[in-house]
Order: sequence, then C-alpha cells, then structure tokens
Amino acid sequence: MFEHLRSYRIPSLNLEAQEYRHAGTGARHLHLCANDDNNAFLLAFRTVPEDSTGVAHILEHTVLCGSERFPLRDPFFLMTRRSLNTFMNAFTGSDWTAYVFASQNHKDFDNLLQVYLDAVFFPHLSALDFAQEGHRLELAVPGDPDSTLVYKGVVYNEMRGALSSPGARLWHALAAELYPTTTYHHNSGGDPEEIPKLTVESLREFHRRYYHPSNACFGTYGDFDPREHQAKFEEWALRRFEARPVDGAIGDERRYTSPRRITLPYALSDTEDTEDRTHIVLGWVLGRTQDLRSVLEMQLLCGVLLNNSAAPLHHALETTALGAAPSELCGLDTGHREAVFVCGLEGSNPERAEEVEGLCMGVIREVAEQGIDQELVDSVLHQMELDQREVSGGSYPYGLRLLSSAIPMAMHGGDPIGVLDLDAVIDDLRASARDPGFVPGLARRWLLDNPHRVRVVMTPDAGLNARQAQATRERLAEVRAALRDSDLERITAESTSLAARQGSPEDADVLPRVGIADVPSDIRVPSSRDSEIAGLPVTWFDRGTNGIVYLALCVEVPALAPPDLERLRLYASCLCEVGCGERDYREAQARQAAVSGGVGAQCSVRAGVDDLQSAGLLFRLSANCLARNQAALAQLLAETFSRARFDERDRLRDLVAQMRAGHESSVTDHGHALAMAAASAGIGPAAALYQRWDGLPALQALKALDEGLRDEARLSELGASLAALHERVQSAPRRLLVVSEGRYHEDIAGAVTAIARLGPTYISTGGKAPSSIPPAPLTVQRVHEAWLTSTETSFCARAYSTVPVGHPDAAPLSVLGRFLQNGYLHRAIREQGGAYGSGAGYDGDTGAFRFYSYRDPRLGETLDDFDASLSWLVEHRHAPEQLEEAILGIIGALDRPSSPAGEAIKTFVSALNGRTPELRRRLRQRVLEVGVEDLRRVAARYLLPERASTAVVTDRQTLGRYRTLGLEARSIS
Repeated sequence: MFEHLRSYRIPSLNLEAQEYRHAGTGARHLHLCANDDNNAFLLAFRTVPEDSTGVAHILEHTVLCGSERFPLRDPFFLMTRRSLNTFMNAFTGSDWTAYVFASQNHKDFDNLLQVYLDAVFFPHLSALDFAQEGHRLELAVPGDPDSTLVYKGVVYNEMRGALSSPGARLWHALAAELYPTTTYHHNSGGDPEEIPKLTVESLREFHRRYYHPSNACFGTYGDFDPREHQAKFEEWALRRFEARPVDGAIGDERRYTSPRRITLPYALSDTEDTEDRTHIVLGWVLGRTQDLRSVLEMQLLCGVLLNNSAAPLHHALETTALGAAPSELCGLDTGHREAVFVCGLEGSNPERAEEVEGLCMGVIREVAEQGIDQELVDSVLHQMELDQREVSGGSYPYGLRLLSSAIPMAMHGGDPIGVLDLDAVIDDLRASARDPGFVPGLARRWLLDNPHRVRVVMTPDAGLNARQAQATRERLAEVRAALRDSDLERITAESTSLAARQGSPEDADVLPRVGIADVPSDIRVPSSRDSEIAGLPVTWFDRGTNGIVYLALCVEVPALAPPDLERLRLYASCLCEVGCGERDYREAQARQAAVSGGVGAQCSVRAGVDDLQSAGLLFRLSANCLARNQAALAQLLAETFSRARFDERDRLRDLVAQMRAGHESSVTDHGHALAMAAASAGIGPAAALYQRWDGLPALQALKALDEGLRDEARLSELGASLAALHERVQSAPRRLLVVSEGRYHEDIAGAVTAIARLGPTYISTGGKAPSSIPPAPLTVQRVHEAWLTSTETSFCARAYSTVPVGHPDAAPLSVLGRFLQNGYLHRAIREQGGAYGSGAGYDGDTGAFRFYSYRDPRLGETLDDFDASLSWLVEHRHAPEQLEEAILGIIGALDRPSSPAGEAIKTFVSALNGRTPELRRRLRQRVLEVGVEDLRRVAARYLLPERASTAVVTDRQTLGRYRTLGLEARSIS
C-alpha cells in the first residue's frame, strides 16, 4: 500500500498537501486536501518520444479505445455520457502524458476512476483502434482496386489542422532548433509527414516502456479521503505490478557556443498578400525548471521585459515599425526540463530580421547595463504573488490546475509541493530584487551572455500547401506502385473490418454509470445582498477567494447607431490599454500592474429571454487585487471609467495592428466557432452583432481599419469616435459588483465611494434583460457560404433559428444536440470521417441550433452527416438509456462549477441578462422532463431544410472538389 511521506499546510491556498509513495511499485501520489467537493484526479506518466511519429499522442488516444475490464470500442466517450463529470480529458505534453477528470459526485468519481485506470494500465491497443485513431491507408474509392490511396486517421488529421496554425508551426520549428539532442527536438503530437511511419508494434512497445506504476504520478484534489483513493488504486491496478526501472531520464541540452539562425516557410492562402506577414523570433534555452528559485528568477526577468506596455521589451516590440505586433510566442515556457524564453515580432518582412534581432538584443543590453525601474520590478513580484493566490475556475477546474502545476515538477525531479507554496520564495526573491544590480544580472546571465540562442524567420508561401499536397500524392503513388495484390486485399479487408467495428452496436452496460436519480435536486446559486453607496447600487457576495477582491462595474449599454454598435468591441478592447487622466498609456499600464491583477473591459450581447428579435448589451469593467490593495483598486477602476483618454494616436494604431495580428493567427485554431458564427449570423440581432464583433467580418474590418490608419485623418477620426462612445457608456445606468471574503466588505464599502461618485444610476436586477438595442429588428436570413483561408482541414457548420431561452422548447433542443452527438455524429464524423471533433447544440444566447465539425478532412460528406443525424432520430427506435445519457450531459453542463468568484460573477451577470436563478432552475427542470418524442417534435418543427444556414471555413482547393454544393466563396483576406 501507500507510505505517507509528508503533509504540508499551504495557508495561502487554504489546503494541505499530502505526499505518498506506493510500497510495491514506487508510484507517487500527491493529494491536495481542500474544502472543495469538485474533486479532481490526474494520472501522469513521463513519456519521452524519440521521433515525430506522434507515438505518445496516438497512444493517449488509443488506450481509451477499450481495455481488459471494459472491452468496448470507445469507453472514454461512452463515459462522458454516463457521468456527471465536471471535466474529462487526456493530453500529451512534450515529455509527459496525463489523464484527468473531475466530479462532484462520489459514485461518479469512482466510476470514472476504474475506467481510467483500466484504460491506461490494461488497454487492448488493437490494430483497428490504432488505424482509426492514428493512421491508415485506404482506397480513395472504396472497393475500386485501381483507385489511388489516401491517408486517414484522427490524430493524423488533428495534426494536419494543428500545424495549419502559423504559431504552432513556428513553435515546433523553434523547439526543434533549440533542443537538437533531447526529446524536445521532436513534435510529441506528431508531424503529418512522420505519423505514417509509426507501427502498432512500436505503439505497444512505447506503452510497455512508459505506462508502468514505477513511472506514474497520481494526483488527487478535494474533500474525498485519500486513503479511499489509494485502496482503489491498489484494487484496480497496482496490485498486479512490481517495481521496475523505467528509462525515461532527460538530460540537459547540449549548449551551442554561438547563436543559430534558420529560415522556413509557412502556408498562406493564394488570395492573401505576403507582404508584412513574416514571423521573426529569438529563443533561448535557460535553466532547469525543477529549481523553484531559478524558475521565479526567470519569471521575474520575463515579466520585467514583457508583462505589459510599461515593460521595455514589450514596448519596443509593439511600437516598432519593423512589424505589426509582438509575436504570440513571446514569453517564458517552463513546461520543459529546461525553460525557454522567446521574443520577437509578427507582421514583419524577412529582410528586417537583422534589425528585429538588433532591437531585441539592444533592449536586453540596455536593461543589463542601465538597470530597470524598481517600481516595475515590484509590480512583477506583485503579479507573481497574486497569481499564486488566485482560485481560478472556468472550463478547467481549479484542482486540476493545481495538480497540473505540481505533477510536472515531480516528473522533472523537483518538489511538487514547493511549487504550490511560493510565498516564502517570492519574499526571498523580493529581498534580492532590492539590489539594483539583481535584475540586470539576470538579463546578462540568462540572455545577453547566453550563446544558446536561435533566430527563426518564418516567411509566407502561397504555394506551400499545394506543394505539400503534391508531395503527399507522390509518396502515396510510390506506396501504391509497390503494393502487391495481397497488400491491396489487406488494405481493403482492414477498411471493411474497421467500418464494421465502427458501425456495430455495443453493450455499454459493462460500464459503470450514474443516472437521473444521482442528479442533485437543485442548482447551487451563491447568495448575495444588495445595498446602496452614495446612490450607487452595489451587490455583495461573500466567497472564499484566498484574500483576493473582485470589483466589476456593469453598465447597461444605451441605444447606439450601427457604426457605434460595431465599434463597441473595439472600444472595450482599447479602454484599458490607453492613457488615463494625466498618465500616458505606459504609466497607466504600470499603475494597473502595481495594484491589480489587471483591468479588463468586456461587452456581451444576448438575445432576449422571450424574443430572438431583441437583444441586450452589457458592458463590464472589472479588476481584482490582493485585499491590501482594495482602496487603490477602487480608485483605479473609477479613474479608468471616468478619465480614459483616446488622444494617443500612435497607441491606437499599434493596438489595432496587434488585434488584427491576433485575429489572423487564430483562424485555424477557432475555425469551428467562426463557421458557427457565420452560419448563425442571420438568425437575429444578437447573432448578427456577435458575427460582426468576433466573426470573420470582424477580421475583415480590422484589416481595413489597420490599413486605413496610415492616414492621420482616419486616425484622428477613430480617436474621436472612441471618445464619443466612451461618453455614451459613461452616461448609462450602472451598478457595482463586489466579490470577496465577508471580512473585507466593510473596508471595501468605504473604498468604493470613489466609484459611487461617478453618478447614482441604476440597472435593474429584477429578471428582465436590458432593453432592446438594435436599430431595427432583423428578419431571419439564410446563408450558404465558404470562407477561404490557408488550412489543411476544414470546419463545417449548419445553423437553424429556433426559440429564445425562456421558451419551453429550449430544453428539448438542448437535449437534442447531445442526443445527436452521442448517437450519430461522433461515430459518423470522428470515427468514420476522421475529423478531430464534432457536435451539435442549442445556443441560448442567440437562439440558434448549430451543428459543427473541427479539423475535418471532409466537407460535403460532413454536411450530409448533419442531415443524416436527423433522419436517424426519426427513423430509428432509441433506448431509454440514450435519452438519459443526453439529459445527464446537459445537466452536467448546467451544474458545472466555476471558481468561488466565478460563480458569483456568473450569477450576477446572468441575472442582468435576464437569466435569473429562477429561469435557470426552470430550464433545468424542463431538461429533466424531456422525452424522445419531444426531441422528434422540436426537430420536425425547427430543423427543417428550408430553415438551414450553412457556413464552412476551408481552403480553395478543397472547396473546388465540392463545387456542386454551391457554396458562395468568400475570402477572409
């Protein structure tokens, strides 16, 4: 069993860390004992690839495709339907692989635990599962022996899509050059050119080598007893193993004696201009990441150089004429055994490479020789302290975030508990940093005098995709020419066997499950109280926030003309990045960093709860801070809202250029969301405005604006329009949200008078969304379009106008999406079609029902699968368990917890948008009451062919193969 090694209380996180070691195998177990019922599990193995075939990544997929106790085709995805989990996933890092989940239900936690343990320690690893998840050869025309060959496989297509992103391609090229001799030289996810070289025998050997308890770290978090966990680890896995050595050590990288420089291409659409599209970055390998003090020193140096516009290197990169914006890779990566620091530019040109390198090195040299402002150093240390304390949440549970920080430290030979308790180390670092020569010394040691430096210049190439596709065809033609008749028969037989396996029904009863009886009777809604301070309505939440205070000023946006509506998102993006009062923008950024965790502005749009042709807009200015800074934070928020200035023209030009660069680089990472937004745009005002704010038209508008701002008159006009819009927002009704521990409320009440003085205006929280703001109601408009970009995979979407969230049919529509995904789409689009992801669902913010696919090698066939899923719904009989699984999935999503502060903010903002706790409870109860006939009824009523809108994000060559679809081609450029 497990030997207790130590327990350590971490007051700043309000938890106790307990460390154990398994006597029989040496497996390690870190338990974080916390008063939190969202219990989390993580099991990690050090995995050290020796090539870029993606063996670690494909193994991560394939172990989840059936195991000794659960001999099913897909127990992982089946369990997502039979669970109340708050998170389930697995992921492959550069040198470790992890399997994670979280649940608030004890029975559910144990159900997931036994399936995960059996999957990773006793998987089938069948050749057919390897072919489905990894790669395989198939005839392009099934059954035709004269047909050409094609590559298929989920991971193969996933990585084709992933490496369509310029940022991903740049990072892998940089890492390969920075790490010439260690495992980080290779792409652990897999290079599509190398993936076909992997064999199932090599996959099995990799599993035998690394997936052993002697190479494992178990991590648990929450209020369950760790001894219960350990008894189950023993029963379900560890008792069958003995200790053995695992050869997975990673040494220090062999250092260069002089810097290296490389140039490589990346694919760009042939409709886009290649000028100002080059990426130029510098990267250094620094020190070992298992030494906490060294890691914090690196973080301090990185923060001083790059944290915000007050940092000298960030300022130089965002204001230089050598490029459009700082590279998305800028920063420190401590995920490897030895850390990497990166800086550079995107939106440049190859002939500027020497100047960019000179710019970066010049700033670093200036810091090393002349020192740095102590206030900047103190602000970075303040940010490190705040980051250490904050209880984050969102889609990735807090417990898993802590475990994901601790376990890699253990993997690399460091202290997994120490990395969670940084207060003493930060205090020691703060004392050292008072020496004016300390940070300059770090700049000299880690960067200026470090010859292990690489410069990567990545240039756009409009013909690269076509050449790569041709090279793949030629490779496949060579393979085809060498095949004997018996080989073709084998390929055909494997394809037939795989299709039969994918289409065969499975008896999922072998898997454990929870049911409707295990669903909590009610949602948890944090309580609040309301007050007024100098006429300003204030809502207070008493939540466990580890000594952090959250303030948010919420504004009901008034009726605006269409140009102002479209510019509202730009205004929100600029508001906290410009000067304030007497401070210019760099001084304003420095002030934010000194007293807060950052100030942010967001605007959101949601359809009315009873009418899709109305929409409510909310603007939110929010920030957080350590409790000792709450007075300064209130003053900062008041000044930002009342005294922001938009007269720094060069700053506005730089901000627009950075936004454009960010949007351009994210298209292939978020292609499914962009396709869904495009397909939904004609449904109503909320969907239309979302498309203009965050969809592909927004990128087009940013490009036009960026190019137009070369004209000083246009630049002045932009500043004036933002200032005028700011005045409109300032005059609108508002109220304040405060989230903190209750013991701070009295002090905060005194501090927020600075905000109250801005004016006693109100927003109602009585359950009705803010007033309709579009200039005129929109009629439903269908779209049928293809947005063209540079990508090796496609993203498909289809949308239908349905009902507002307050309508009784919102519940069956919600369940319908999960029902179609579970019963049809996953099999058809992912397993058989090879896409990385797919789904369907009802969106209550816009009233749209949407289908989508993600990193999809197909296009027309996927659109057909969307339609076929509706036929399947009508024509087949469905077991009660299928309905229950779909309902459980929706209930799990509705009940999924956020952080303590996040739950309070969600409750407050949802109520302002009309999504009151009462409406949420009503929707939840309706979901529990949905029947199969309800699903058929709403599908027949709303999901009609004549109501469908279709949008895809793809490349020109793929669209050419599907011209019979009649999609209107639209260029993103």
